[in-house]
Amino acid sequence: MLYAVILAGGTGTRLWPLSRAGHPKFLHPLTGTEASLLQVTAERLAPLAEPERSMVVTGVAHAAAVARQLPTLPEQNILVEPSPRDSCAAVALAAAVIARRDPAGVMGSFAADHLVVQPDRFADTIRAAVLGAERGLLMTVGIRPSRPETGYGYLECGEPLDGGPLRRVAEFKEKPVAAVAETYVVSGRHLWNAGMFVWRVDAFLAELARQQPELHDGIMSIAGAWGTDRQDEVLGAVWPTLPKISVDYAVMEGAAAAGKVATVSGDFGWTDVGDFHTLGDVLPADDSRNVVLGADTVAEKPGVLLRDSTGMIVVPRSGRLVAALGVHDLIVVDTEDAVLVCPRDRAQDVKKLVDDLKDRGEDGLV
Repeated sequence: MLYAVILAGGTGTRLWPLSRAGHPKFLHPLTGTEASLLQVTAERLAPLAEPERSMVVTGVAHAAAVARQLPTLPEQNILVEPSPRDSCAAVALAAAVIARRDPAGVMGSFAADHLVVQPDRFADTIRAAVLGAERGLLMTVGIRPSRPETGYGYLECGEPLDGGPLRRVAEFKEKPVAAVAETYVVSGRHLWNAGMFVWRVDAFLAELARQQPELHDGIMSIAGAWGTDRQDEVLGAVWPTLPKISVDYAVMEGAAAAGKVATVSGDFGWTDVGDFHTLGDVLPADDSRNVVLGADTVAEKPGVLLRDSTGMIVVPRSGRLVAALGVHDLIVVDTEDAVLVCPRDRAQDVKKLVDDLKDRGEDGLV
């Protein structure tokens, strides 16, 4: 019996200008189907948790869109953050609200913007993680690295627990430089940190109190008023005072050092849709490795004309024709008010353009 929590936050700045603050990437159909990333995530979790045991934590600006996209989700299960405080506050809020209903309940925390190719194997992995969580461990899902990726964090694993699939996590590793990432892959002891967590809410809240007492006390104050006529008042007063920190830094790193974290390795075709280059790797491509968002093949998208071009990622959203001749490995994103052109190998740097726009005061484009 799992409580499934989907974290639907962030603006996806590496997917600008498609992803914006008012309509972030998890609301977009970036899955190769008409379903949004959020909807596909909810569908993937459906075999593990019924709608009554499912929650979404999201921002004020996106709550209505989340409700429209997930019509079977009970309204009270959409937890609305007044402002972004990073992942620890969001996860802790969900844990505290669940604890009011079920003090020893097991919750899983999942990002709304990941893709999984084999959902059945994903479900089996989470069920294995639940068994570890029931023992009081803070569980995380690790992905066996297929390449020396510098954009992900890593888990350094210890020995298997009781000879089973669970392994103790010795240390969380930051996003490494390429040479260090290569050593991680070769070692066989490191997994990608997929940002998926499973734990008993009482175990997590106890660890939160040990490491982050200020954040814990604030969250418990909010949870104490949750569902009452004082909810909005307490939430509005306390939430802005909470430390802005990720759950990895706030809890998981310290818990791993104390021997309280374990992992189960997942092999289910996982992708963190973080930038356009990654998106181009997972969506259908034609024989020239060209990907057009919203079409199975380039030929099926009349608004795009590519000639003597390879490795292109084209996102046509303005209604204009997008044509390219004799170019290779470029990203072209055409929206009504902004056009992005950049090499695929610079996809991670798109967020710098968003920072530049903010510095110029052009928040309307962000």
